Amino acid sequence: MTLRERKKLRTRQSLIDTALEQFTRRGFDGVTLDELCEAVEVSKRTFFRTFASKEDVAMAPAQDLWTLFLAEMESAEPGGRTLLETGRDTLLAALERAAQEEGWGRRMALAYALAQRTPSMDAHNRHFCESTTRSALDILWRRFGLGGPDDPRPRLAIDMLVAAFHVAMAGWADGPQPDPADLAARLRDAVAALPAALALVPGEGGAAGVSSP
Repeated sequence: MTLRERKKLRTRQSLIDTALEQFTRRGFDGVTLDELCEAVEVSKRTFFRTFASKEDVAMAPAQDLWTLFLAEMESAEPGGRTLLETGRDTLLAALERAAQEEGWGRRMALAYALAQRTPSMDAHNRHFCESTTRSALDILWRRFGLGGPDDPRPRLAIDMLVAAFHVAMAGWADGPQPDPADLAARLRDAVAALPAALALVPGEGGAAGVSSP
């Protein structure tokens, strides 16, 4: 990267780290954009060249992961795998790339915890999730001819993958050491549990009525 690009990247990372630290300590609504910019020593103009809002900077670790997911999907090859398996492996590859950035796991856990108690962040996250899902469906249609207005299956597969990721995140973010390798393991387990979850029979309890994954 050029010197300018490295400087821009350092500024972006400083904004993310400072925002997550201050939002966690003082509350999302307790920190103004002016205060955040002052802490990082950048202008609001510089901030808005990098992020669209406070919600955007706070959710950057998650958004970066799913942006990598879309990039990985552009080059993914099914190789005889189901769409859900392909999506799982694509997301795991994106997670591995994201984890190469030092401290990403801690940032991701902080962002997740903030979103759980901040309605505007949760709404922002839902909007981003829907946008990412639509982008993934566009890739599936363009590259593999999957989907279309009358075929709900690709949408359901992506939605199940996202749901499995949320299940993995819920347990992982509560732990004392947010290790990306542990998140990957939890994601594998959550995806593996999907067939049995779809086969659950209400009223039978326990493992009754559940087929093997």
